[in-house]
Amino acid sequence: MPLAEAEHFVRAPDWTWYILFYFFLAGLSGGSYALATLLRLRGGPADEAAARVGYYVAFPTMLVCPILLTLDLGQPLRFWHMLVNTTPGGAGLMFKYWSPMSVGAWALVVFSVFVTVSFLDALARDGWVRRMATDRAGVVAKLWSAVGAVAGLFIAGYTGVLLAVSNQPVWSDTWALGGLFLASGLSGSAALLGWLVRFRPAARTGAPAFVRGERFFLVLELALIAVFVVTLIPAGTLGRAFGFPWILLWLLALACLLPLLRRRDEPALSTNPDGTVAARTRAVAAPGLLLTTLVLISVLAIRAAVIFSAQ
Repeated sequence: MPLAEAEHFVRAPDWTWYILFYFFLAGLSGGSYALATLLRLRGGPADEAAARVGYYVAFPTMLVCPILLTLDLGQPLRFWHMLVNTTPGGAGLMFKYWSPMSVGAWALVVFSVFVTVSFLDALARDGWVRRMATDRAGVVAKLWSAVGAVAGLFIAGYTGVLLAVSNQPVWSDTWALGGLFLASGLSGSAALLGWLVRFRPAARTGAPAFVRGERFFLVLELALIAVFVVTLIPAGTLGRAFGFPWILLWLLALACLLPLLRRRDEPALSTNPDGTVAARTRAVAAPGLLLTTLVLISVLAIRAAVIFSAQ
């Protein structure tokens, strides 16, 4: 038996589409929250308006994550066993700092608290919950968001780290998965938010920040894909990660990413005196949707190739 095969003796987890979309949505939720917080900390009225779009995206994407996790367990009603000690004689909360699964479950709980509060705060500041409409966030809101952004970055990158600390071929043969998942989650979040702020007049001037962030994270993502390839060569598992049919997913991801690096800046959106979008600027919204879709497809394709090739 080859050494590369003998080292991996643990049974594959048999993860399905539930885990794939959990990894996908967790990256978008954590990435959106972190990028929104960066804009909020910058402090301008347009930055704050764009930041709230990020908090609006982070909430529903986070909300689906625990549902997908519980469905993957096979016995969804037992999800709370990961948080509470159910052994005979045991009582109280259960946190195993040495267990990646336990750390991840609690991180998701903590992050969900930050996301929910920030979502309600955004609704309140936009005047949807109560009369509190304001163009700026206070010190407490910024501090809350900053701490939550740390949790969001952890969630976005943790899914890759969880794979790397396993004993599965491909996953355990590289240290690049945490960074790769984090970079792709941030690039997907930047693309999605950059497109969504087009539909909020007060936030449109914040779109260039998302475009610059998207390009930076795309370059970082491509660099980490290269690192991923290089680290698999000594372990002898490169063929498994990039063999058929997984190579098709990698080619799909690259086909979606590479054209984005060559695109030119799009003209800024303008509005009519009555606040509606000018007819001449609607034409730039369609490419925005197309490019956003390409980035999100690449985020999903990379995770699918990594998850399923190792099982």
